[in-house]
Amino acid sequence: MIEFSKEAMAQAQRMIKRYPEGKHKSALLPILHLAQSEFGGWLSSETMDYVASILNIKQIEVYEVASFYSMYNLKPVGKCLLEVCRTGPCLLRGADDVISYLENKLNITAGGTSADGMFTLKTVECLGACGYAPMLQCGANFYENLTEEKLDILIEKLGAQAERSTYLKSLMVDC
Repeated sequence: MIEFSKEAMAQAQRMIKRYPEGKHKSALLPILHLAQSEFGGWLSSETMDYVASILNIKQIEVYEVASFYSMYNLKPVGKCLLEVCRTGPCLLRGADDVISYLENKLNITAGGTSADGMFTLKTVECLGACGYAPMLQCGANFYENLTEEKLDILIEKLGAQAERSTYLKSLMVDC
């Protein structure tokens, strides 16, 4: 059986206490982020069931939310999740070229993970940086005005990181 670390459970309890009695379901989104961070970057069925038990809600309520939002991963992802914006402004400014370049460089297709488990490439809807397109998000960081040269530098930098950037860490330290 899975369980939050002591630190993560304390954070979850603080999240739940933000909401009035009987409205704990309102903490579902941040607790799903916390769970995804705590359990390897994705939400297994077991993880989602655990979240449901913490919030005392039905499992299907967690599944509905987790499967609706692209920010939750329902299958394992690489250490570095590259989320490339593919909406209008980014497409007009070269998002398709960014996606193609990364697919070729990492030898994967969008939705896939590199053979070494380091990178997962995901296309997502608007990330809210239309003026700086094309762009991608990795963890809590945004990378904008992307070019092939910038992508090469980014992949090298990310590939050298020792550990996954987690949601819990971003709550507790200034990254």
